[in-house]
Amino acid sequence: MSKRVMLIEDEPNIIEAISFILSREGLAVETHSDGTTANDRLRAVGPDLLILDVMLPGKSGYDILRELREDAATAELPVLMLTARGQSRDREMAERAGVSAFMTKPFSNSEMLETVRSLMARVT
Repeated sequence: MSKRVMLIEDEPNIIEAISFILSREGLAVETHSDGTTANDRLRAVGPDLLILDVMLPGKSGYDILRELREDAATAELPVLMLTARGQSRDREMAERAGVSAFMTKPFSNSEMLETVRSLMARVT
């Protein structure tokens, strides 16, 4: 059974690019674009890895991540956070919220794959 990745992102071009890259890697990719319902959808899917955008409609990626870390069922889920703003303050907020890895947009395909492979290696 292939590993599952949940991508919570609201930019269609980024959704398409990441989905393509990860599907070629043999990963099953589920996408969602609304921050308000993201945690409910994530629990329904039960992914092995979450790729989470910071700026989403309805609820920020930081809020979603904090809620995940407070729930025992998702506290250990590897989370790669994406942001268009690569300021150190954004990275610090993500680290305080419990992010596993952080990537600034735009990113290269190879950088995305390398990070996803690294995070997936932690999944039992």
